Amino acid sequence: MLTIGAFAKACRLSPKALRLYDELDLLRPARVDPDTGYRYYAVGQLEQARLVAWLRRLGMPLAEIRQVCRLHDRDSTAAAREIRAYWARVEAETAVRRDLAAFLVDHLTADSPESRKDTAMLELRYSAHSDTGRVRPANQDTAYAGTRLLAVADGFGPAGAPASSAAVEALRFLDTDEIPAGGVLNLLEDAVRGAAQAVQDVAECADDGTTLTALLWTGSRLALVHIGDSRAYLLRDGELFLITHDHTVVQSMIDEGRLTPEEAVSHPQRAFLLKALTGNGTPTIPDFRLHDARPGDRYLLCSDGLSSVVPEDRIRELLAPPTAPDETVRALVTAANEAGGPDNVSCVVADVVRRGERTDDKGQNSS
Repeated sequence: MLTIGAFAKACRLSPKALRLYDELDLLRPARVDPDTGYRYYAVGQLEQARLVAWLRRLGMPLAEIRQVCRLHDRDSTAAAREIRAYWARVEAETAVRRDLAAFLVDHLTADSPESRKDTAMLELRYSAHSDTGRVRPANQDTAYAGTRLLAVADGFGPAGAPASSAAVEALRFLDTDEIPAGGVLNLLEDAVRGAAQAVQDVAECADDGTTLTALLWTGSRLALVHIGDSRAYLLRDGELFLITHDHTVVQSMIDEGRLTPEEAVSHPQRAFLLKALTGNGTPTIPDFRLHDARPGDRYLLCSDGLSSVVPEDRIRELLAPPTAPDETVRALVTAANEAGGPDNVSCVVADVVRRGERTDDKGQNSS
């Protein structure tokens, strides 16, 4: 038996922490002296105590540590899965805070006179195209590109086509000459509520609905709203970045460490959505983000008719050449159809350019 002091030193937990874990039924001593109340621990308890110490260093809450310890006693593999799932949540939360910190840094930097002068000279060159593909009998996608608004919606259910069209149409009022940069996310949030109502109005049943991924140009930034598994990419300095997170059952399993990206490709639930605008009126919380624009940036919005069949390295290859957005959009759609075209495919490509910069593209939209 080890005294509480010796046990604390061996497992690197303080005596105070050991007393707390005893009270919480997380790590009970092997024996308590009935006269003095002094705690004694068995050498065999060191492994569990060290596990608790390591999990505390990870920042895991005590309630979850208790669950891991219980699993560890029966099945160490199950305990490992719990730790992996916890850490996946930590990384996701850290990514959100990192994005917020980056936004605040960019936001404060953008307030400088030099930055305001530079961004005032930026504008978009854009194109959109939607194609039925080679398998589906009808096109339920909607793609739109305008001076301020870029959007892709992928409808599903009997009234999928009206649902996607209604969602995008509900955002069209944003495609105006001036957007107030200060409250752009609030403005976009209100617009999405209108899109949700518009989808309900045209839905024939609860199974009707649509994804929605849109970018709103403020003149210096792009505000993103995202619901579902359509995607937005950013090509910057030759590198391709996925700037949305799929709201699917499979993606949640990947995030929790229960599935690898390779396994997800053939998973039977890969098309099951966790979030969408639907006919049943279930409240949906979209993802919102702000991106500061740089000259030379190229944005791609697409339905999963592209991303599910064309690998990201091939998408990057098609986006990288300095071709006009219209030509690039059609090359992407062609690539999806050459890969079998199992679904409707919609793409919007927009380039951030300096005002007055010459281009062969004049900007087009399609639905």
